[in-house]
Amino acid sequence: MSNRRTFLKQGGAGVVGAAALEWAGTTSAADVDASLKVGLIGCGGRGLGLLKDFASLKGVEIAYVCDPDRLRAGAASAGAKLVGQSTPKVVDDFRRVLEDKAVDAVIVATPDHWHAPAAILACDAGKHVYVEKPCSHNFREGQLLVEAAKRSGRVVQHGTQSRSDGFVTHAIKLLHDGLIGDVLVAKAINVQRRANIGHASPGTHPPNLDYDLWVGPAPFVPYQSNRSHYTWHWWYDFGTGDMGNDGVHELDIARWGLGVDTHPSTVASVGGKYVFDDDQQFPDTQYVLFEYPGDAKPGHRRQLVFEMRIWSAYQPEGFENGNIFYGTDGWMILSKNGTMKVFDRKGKPVPIETAPSKRPGHQQEFVNAIREGRRPTAEIGLGFLSAALCHLGNISTRVGRTLHVDPASEQIVGDDEAARLLRRSYREGHWATPRGV
Repeated sequence: MSNRRTFLKQGGAGVVGAAALEWAGTTSAADVDASLKVGLIGCGGRGLGLLKDFASLKGVEIAYVCDPDRLRAGAASAGAKLVGQSTPKVVDDFRRVLEDKAVDAVIVATPDHWHAPAAILACDAGKHVYVEKPCSHNFREGQLLVEAAKRSGRVVQHGTQSRSDGFVTHAIKLLHDGLIGDVLVAKAINVQRRANIGHASPGTHPPNLDYDLWVGPAPFVPYQSNRSHYTWHWWYDFGTGDMGNDGVHELDIARWGLGVDTHPSTVASVGGKYVFDDDQQFPDTQYVLFEYPGDAKPGHRRQLVFEMRIWSAYQPEGFENGNIFYGTDGWMILSKNGTMKVFDRKGKPVPIETAPSKRPGHQQEFVNAIREGRRPTAEIGLGFLSAALCHLGNISTRVGRTLHVDPASEQIVGDDEAARLLRRSYREGHWATPRGV
């Protein structure tokens, strides 16, 4: 097996929303030259995958790799060389990346609690940003990131790759062109087998990990083996559960297919830990219903349903994660992995042309948007609207109540406990705490 193959195998209309959708960016193509210098922030499994993707693009130089875990940063540096890049600089504190005026853009592939703080600081340092999903750890940080992108004029691309996928784009166009009539209900399915993370107690962090830097602006808690690398997804302080981890992809496609560009007004949820007896704080089973009332007249209301079980396989439609769209003249079953089935009102299959149009990949689309001075396909305003569904759904599940949301003010109304969860607490005086939280 070649060194390259070895590396690849191991790599593993609310106020803010409407403004973001209208913003076209102020970047000029003259801002960058033929060689785009990029810094990777976060060198875990997803970071290594993005390193490979960006390193393969013409005119892109991986100038830095950054991670508070020295072993991970070292592996990323070696990996960059294996895929044809010059050896990048290795740092543990991403402020060193932002201080380098030669760096044009950064990739934020950190744990969720660092996504928005790092991306906001990068925008304010004049860097374009590719930020992994979900774009924020909480609702308020998402708002602040949209504001940072707008004031800086930087290109900010959200890591919901289906926005650049020709197959999915083709399916959404069919929906918007009326193939199944008016799409009134969309379902997002996130069902797969995750691991039990077990029970653990605080202990000593590995010597290769700067744990204080890893925790960053989040409230400090002692190191614990099952809430660090990857398993941070299932802890309130650091992650967003599987709704934010993987469900955000299907939620984004569902919202896209429905054609809604604001926050929902009603969020109702049930769920909890039905299977895993472990330290996870987020549910392993979750159903969330979102309603977009429009003007409340028949034909103008929309409904989005999220179904999640992370302890079972589910393939009655030929896929695990995917979407179903229900229209006035039929329905569509869609998986980004290549399944598209359409039926009329009587359940009869409808022949469709499934050949997708050719599109640049999500990372190439980000680079193209920088060079062309335009918005990317998954610009941060769109990303926030979809990530917000994860935050609102998790809040509803956590408090055990239906939420009523004012899309214009972007506030939960009539429930102070739930409204407080739109934000989070931060470590006092930490340099990465976003302004305005």
